[in-house]
Amino acid sequence: MVLPVTRPIAPMLARSAAAVPSGRYLYEPKWDGFRCLVFRDGEDIELGSRGGNPLTRYFPELVVSLAEALPPRCVLDGEIVVVQGGRLDFDRLTDRIHPADSRIRLLAEQTPATFVAFDVLAAGDEDLMGRPLSERHEVLARLFAPTPHVRMSRATQDADLATAWFETFEGAGLDGVVAKPLDDAYRPGERAMVKIKHERTADVVVAGYRLHKSGPVVGSLMLGLYLQDGVLNYVGGASAFTMARRAALVDELAPLVVPEGEEHPWLGEDDGAHRRPGVLNRWNAGKDRSFVALRPERVCEVRYDQLQADRFRHSARFVRWRPDREPESCGYGQLDVPTAYDLADVLGPAA
Repeated sequence: MVLPVTRPIAPMLARSAAAVPSGRYLYEPKWDGFRCLVFRDGEDIELGSRGGNPLTRYFPELVVSLAEALPPRCVLDGEIVVVQGGRLDFDRLTDRIHPADSRIRLLAEQTPATFVAFDVLAAGDEDLMGRPLSERHEVLARLFAPTPHVRMSRATQDADLATAWFETFEGAGLDGVVAKPLDDAYRPGERAMVKIKHERTADVVVAGYRLHKSGPVVGSLMLGLYLQDGVLNYVGGASAFTMARRAALVDELAPLVVPEGEEHPWLGEDDGAHRRPGVLNRWNAGKDRSFVALRPERVCEVRYDQLQADRFRHSARFVRWRPDREPESCGYGQLDVPTAYDLADVLGPAA
């Protein structure tokens, strides 16, 4: 593969901000999928992850779609997503990272992926990375006609419209808004863009912790919410602590440690109907998933950005203890559920 932009390339990244900035920016939805660089040279098409790992074998249907949509020689930056029920479905996307080729091809038929392009690094024999985003975006708009599974990300220079997107597009499974300086060149590996993500708070039950890899201190608190049937569902962890605080938490939580043989909602036989920690899967098969079980008697407030089904999509951030809250009062009813929004309105029409 001979292209004016060669691998490996670290994609341009974003730093976090609390609000949509104003100025000379191009605003785009923040797609919740796998970041992907597409390299095409004639019949050869390769997909690379943010970390430089190959993704091509996991998305055979995308190789076909990209071959039909793109010109013979180009390098694109974008996101791989899976659309189910009018919204993005990250769980169905992660299903694709599977060792069995037969499984991958079955899922390619059942839940086909879509590539959403938002930047172009090379077209033909021209390296475009040194040109400003405003020019690269014009090239991208002329590069291909959108198809059902190869799309160009929606974009605007209107900060007010981007703010409206931030409020409404979450209902379609999107992750927020990204602001990109219009005058900037493509800067591989640098946090040159701005991302604005949703942030909410919830009161959750602390029912365990995992040890830190560096020693006998708390690595992450393990959080739960009660379902209507009264079972404590595992929703994720909170791990942003200093080392001094991690050590102090061991002593602070010691009176709650469940003695061996005592019942705990996350120990014993799995009923298969509720989310529990410690379950092995292909993502954590090589990791120690053991944890210290705690009596579910303490409540804390955490910040989180997004729900994925019945769990936090990313790690939550500890805010404070809530001694005024009863654990049984911490259920899903307190969580802010975004209004549904049809993803087709975000993607726009395909040619």
